[in-house]
Amino acid sequence: MSQGRIESIHIAPSAEAIMRSVAEVTALAGVGLEGDRYATRSGSFSAKPKPGRQITLIEAEAIEALERELGMVLTPGETRRNLITRGVALNHLVGHEFTVGEVRLRGHELCEPCGDLARMTGKPQILPGLVHRGGLRAEILEGGVIQVGDLIR
Repeated sequence: MSQGRIESIHIAPSAEAIMRSVAEVTALAGVGLEGDRYATRSGSFSAKPKPGRQITLIEAEAIEALERELGMVLTPGETRRNLITRGVALNHLVGHEFTVGEVRLRGHELCEPCGDLARMTGKPQILPGLVHRGGLRAEILEGGVIQVGDLIR
């Protein structure tokens, strides 16, 4: 399994609120990230709870590929994902347990881009650009603090 790092962390207090960048966040086992919309059950998909909706990750390399391939500049917060990673193939973590710093996660499914993301960014071309590289939905098995710079193992 590859090893990477957390490049940035983002949370939003409600479904369509702007994602706020933070240096660290507390991951609550079985719940989500403290202060984030899914931990408070106010996210777009909170009415359909699944363990894999507790935390989301996306590769910085995927964001950079959008700019390189489509000329589309997307800020990390615009991805609507909680953790921006570097140096790890997130697609390979589906069905596997891994750690981010002291926090233990289980990858559940790919986080494919949806119409809400296209609408909120005002960039409809984002959908084909992020197919199969839109990130990972995961479950928090053991909580703790996640910080920018933490290793992913």
